[in-house]
Amino acid sequence: MAVVTPKPFRTLWEIKDGIQVIDQRKLPHHFEVVNIFTLEQSVWAIKEMVVRGAPLIACTGAYGLYFGLMEAKKTSDLSGILTAIRNSRPTAVNLFNTLDRMEQELSPLQELGEMQKKALALARLIVEEDVEICRSIGVQGLPLLEDIYRKNPNRPVQILTHCNAGMLGCIEWGTISSPIYQAKEKGIPVHVWVDETRPRNQGANLTAWELTKHGIDHTVIVDNTGGHLMQHGMVDICIVGADRVTRNGDTANKIGTYLKALAAKDNAIPFYIALPSTTIDWNSFNGLKEIEIEERHEDEVKYVWGAREDGTIDKVLITPKTSKALNIGFDVTPNRLITGLITDRGVCAANEESLLNLFPEKH
Repeated sequence: MAVVTPKPFRTLWEIKDGIQVIDQRKLPHHFEVVNIFTLEQSVWAIKEMVVRGAPLIACTGAYGLYFGLMEAKKTSDLSGILTAIRNSRPTAVNLFNTLDRMEQELSPLQELGEMQKKALALARLIVEEDVEICRSIGVQGLPLLEDIYRKNPNRPVQILTHCNAGMLGCIEWGTISSPIYQAKEKGIPVHVWVDETRPRNQGANLTAWELTKHGIDHTVIVDNTGGHLMQHGMVDICIVGADRVTRNGDTANKIGTYLKALAAKDNAIPFYIALPSTTIDWNSFNGLKEIEIEERHEDEVKYVWGAREDGTIDKVLITPKTSKALNIGFDVTPNRLITGLITDRGVCAANEESLLNLFPEKH
């Protein structure tokens, strides 16, 4: 059955009494959408990684809050709704920033109907803001790629990334992908080294799928190949996303990011974080001490999903059945290893002073 998606293509869109999202668990082999009409379904979609990426999780949570209010009996139910959504995923700060914003604007309202109307308007606004924020990240990051191409005009710009921070993690454009797509529009050739990103393989499944759809030349690599490529001059720049950036520039991202930053530092390769301003946690000052790191179920490590030749999707055990597995979802890259932060307001060093120069209202 054909799936109808909105124009321009997005990862989340409204339908009657609800929203639809792309089921990212089924990519790259099957494109399916999931209908979400309730608070419970919104929380489930976030927990089960139907939706992934900090900005998209936040947008899904914003609609979940609206759905919860539509199910509510009184305005005091707002607290319980917020708690349910906040408990869905602990690491990505966009969700918490979004819910804090909505709580601040909804709490003073006295009528439930008024809260419902306001919540829907806010959810829609947050979606549109994310589109513009990601577009702006591309505008700010594009000169980095242009500069590399000017110095090496006889070959594509070689970019290494980790996990997925493309359009699928946002609404449109994406974060790491926004400067890449805008470079393509300007005729700058790029090639992306795509980390597979074990154990959920977001790179191999999602980034590769998205780059294929956008006509971007890319090569999937196992996670441990990046250092070798850097040693042999095959990487010009590393650009990764973020789930939370502290006030001092420490960055939590998908597990394995820290190791890429170490390899980049050792080989004098610039290492950038592409992030929307909604990913900055202004209340945290030390990533290693203050960011809660999610630990997920061991089966994500012990089993892999793939497509058989007939197109059916199956799960395969790759370890001894009785072996234990540790599944840490994220790691923290200290600011000393980060060349710069590509935000929607500009590119800055990964430290508090530089961030405050871009966001003076956070002093």
